[in-house]
Amino acid sequence: MSQMNDLLDSLPQTGRVEWIGLSPEPRGEMRVVESAAARVGNGLEGDHHAESAKPSKRQVTLIQAEHLPAVAGLCGLDEVRPEQLRRNVVVAGINLLALKDRKFRVGEALLEGTGPCVPCSRMEENLGPGGYNAMRGHGGITARVVEPGVIRIGDAVRLELE
Repeated sequence: MSQMNDLLDSLPQTGRVEWIGLSPEPRGEMRVVESAAARVGNGLEGDHHAESAKPSKRQVTLIQAEHLPAVAGLCGLDEVRPEQLRRNVVVAGINLLALKDRKFRVGEALLEGTGPCVPCSRMEENLGPGGYNAMRGHGGITARVVEPGVIRIGDAVRLELE
């Protein structure tokens, strides 16, 4: 095993789910929930991404809690609320980019990071002028559901070694 593989497999931090939100319809209001059921091939039950007819790499979107103050600062705002950013899960205590292309457990569910969650033009509407660029590099990651399970606020987030 190479040194780089050793480093990729070494993620001793355990994160924590801080917030969960679902959007029942595109551009609809985010609904804050205490838990959500992750379904293989779909995503989070009750979210419009899960209701799509075709499987997507963007079944679940995650963002780091530590990035919210950075985005707020870049936008000149006192705070940014998770629902403004339109992600499903806010996680603290673990570097989400370290989970890109890796399998990781969030509560009962096993997810696999599929890529960065790039911002959309909606960020200009939600955060004001410059919102799109403020989110660049701070948008979190997208994931697909590998094993179903319930994700709850307070659940651990950790790298799953095979």
